[in-house]
Amino acid sequence: MPDTDPLPLHRLCVPEPDTVPFAVGTFDSIGPLSRADYPHRHTFYEIVLVTGGDGAHVIDFAEHPLRPPHIGFITPGQVHHWRATGLVGRVLLFTEGFLLDHPADRDAWQAIAARPWLRLSAAEAGEFTNLLALMEEEHRRREADFLTVLQAYLHVLLVRARRVPGHDCVFARADRATVVAQEFSRLVAREHRGDPSVRTCAAKLGVSVGYLSEVVKVVTGRTPGQVIREARVIEARRLLGGTDLTVAQVSRELGFGDSAYFCRFFRRETGASPGDFRRASRNHHVPRIESIDPPVGRE
Repeated sequence: MPDTDPLPLHRLCVPEPDTVPFAVGTFDSIGPLSRADYPHRHTFYEIVLVTGGDGAHVIDFAEHPLRPPHIGFITPGQVHHWRATGLVGRVLLFTEGFLLDHPADRDAWQAIAARPWLRLSAAEAGEFTNLLALMEEEHRRREADFLTVLQAYLHVLLVRARRVPGHDCVFARADRATVVAQEFSRLVAREHRGDPSVRTCAAKLGVSVGYLSEVVKVVTGRTPGQVIREARVIEARRLLGGTDLTVAQVSRELGFGDSAYFCRFFRRETGASPGDFRRASRNHHVPRIESIDPPVGRE
């Protein structure tokens, strides 16, 4: 399998990535790629607070109209782009390592990511604006223990996001079954470009196939095989709708040895052929990518 990603991949470029895996600022101060209008994915987490602008934000082909104020959450690997004018607000970027220092916050993110675009009241928008302004000031001053302060602010932000109407506000510590099921879902999402088997995933997670099958079914309501197929379909949709790769090339990217089998798989899982899906996505004005290389500048 090729190591290159056919979609532009934005990385977090900061002066001290190993020491301060974090950036915060306005759309203007973060840079033009914070408003990228072509489908791309990140290696980092992003939170956007939109306080002004017209148009839409597209996350994995779900179009979210802009009626500010909004707060949005983009997970590494998701494909998104802006179709907006006059975009105003703040942007928060951080790495997996920054989030992993507080494992409960990763679980909170998982819950929030199921509903990644939230309309806010004026009071809620004011609270998030103040939180991000405090983070920006703490990041700028870099006084003693500033990273722990930033992590504390992030924790507060995630707690408050889960309290926005429509989110469960309970933060119970996940049991082992839930943790294993979540780790399995993350593993499958990372390895969608191959053909991960349930047995291989169980070995990587250090559990038996039987235990993995049981806990995934209980926690997600789906079998491990269904979760794997869904992850491959999501990635296929991203590549078909966001790149100019041929169907055969998409098939190879996903680890299918036979493009005809890929077409049958895609139709069985989605009810449409890859070509029909691509035409439908283009008719909905999903921008095409003419080059797989990321634009010059901040990655």
